[in-house]
Amino acid sequence: MGMNPITVSELNNFIKGLIEQTPELNHVIVKGEISNFKHHSTGHMYFTLKDNESKIKCVMFKGYNSYLKIKPEDGMKVLITGYVSVYERDGAYQLYCVDMKKDGIGDLYLAYEELKKRLEQEGLFSSENKKQLPLMPRRIGVATSSTGAVIRDIINVSTRRYNNIDILLYPVKVQGQGAAETIVDAIEYFNTRNDIDVIIIGRGGGSIEELWAFNEEIVARAIYKSRIPIVSAVGHETDFTIADFVADLRASTPSHAAEMVVPSYNDLVYKISSIKNNLINQVNSKIKHDRIHVESLISKVKIKSPQNKINMSYQYTDNLREKLITIINNKHTLSRHRLVVLAQKLDALSPLKSIGRGFGAVVKDDFLVRSIKQVENNDIIDVYLSDGKLNCMIKNKTEGKLWQE
Repeated sequence: MGMNPITVSELNNFIKGLIEQTPELNHVIVKGEISNFKHHSTGHMYFTLKDNESKIKCVMFKGYNSYLKIKPEDGMKVLITGYVSVYERDGAYQLYCVDMKKDGIGDLYLAYEELKKRLEQEGLFSSENKKQLPLMPRRIGVATSSTGAVIRDIINVSTRRYNNIDILLYPVKVQGQGAAETIVDAIEYFNTRNDIDVIIIGRGGGSIEELWAFNEEIVARAIYKSRIPIVSAVGHETDFTIADFVADLRASTPSHAAEMVVPSYNDLVYKISSIKNNLINQVNSKIKHDRIHVESLISKVKIKSPQNKINMSYQYTDNLREKLITIINNKHTLSRHRLVVLAQKLDALSPLKSIGRGFGAVVKDDFLVRSIKQVENNDIIDVYLSDGKLNCMIKNKTEGKLWQE
């Protein structure tokens, strides 16, 4: 910490850090006698734990002492599980209690903690090894006493939730000499069958001695090796055994175990109905979406199809045909009009018009005679009149525009 002055708070905080960083002090089991016990109005407990030579201040907060099965009092010899830390305000280290039991069960509790720690280090409590419970078990194997309330509670709750469930009881001793062996036999027997979907092992509440069969190592390893999922339902909600930690699922009571294992018929009906409606909605939505997609594809296919191109070509050809007909008609009309105009001009210039007015057309050798220079005396000519033709001989020629005179 160096040689610079520090405050009292800094010193106490430093000491607290050293204690909290010491693993041996993070989890301790201490036995002694309670003195100066005080249950504060806040719910917290304050007392001193002592033996013949020393003492230590202790505190047990409300969150922990509300689960105690004993009522602490002065002079009581107890076994306390907790951790050591520093109360900085007073600069005093104290024992923070997590659990408290009478010292009469100290040996069992120490064995429980030692086995729990060892099995946890081996991975028997690992969540990765937990098996999933079946959604709809056909047959449940139950290992418990045939005469206790446990089997009745499991049957009542199971049949109430789903009346077609099948329960197979394997009677076992739940306490005393040989109890652990019968529980192991039950687990091994159920694993020889192919019709057991899940196993419930359990019993009612009791002291640590009465529950000890479920703390035996052989039971823990039998649970761990089971290929069938196991639900542990030992004691009451505040009771924890080694079997609870190894099992695939822990139930607070046997009735709770039945609720966890057996699905509710009404819940199944509701869930199936919900899934059905959801499936119908999804299918309808999918069909609607696919119909729109198919219609879109059909439209694209129609647009790009050879038939559509042919139809478009037909339409294009029809348009060209209409345009061509219109052009031809227009040209025909224009040509007809021009022909009429030319015909009128030609008619106006036609010799027949002149002939019709009393003039004649003179033709020599099939050529129209326009000048007297084209004929000579004694030439034979044809004179065309409106009502016939004259065949004449030229007797004499006289030059000059006599007709104007």
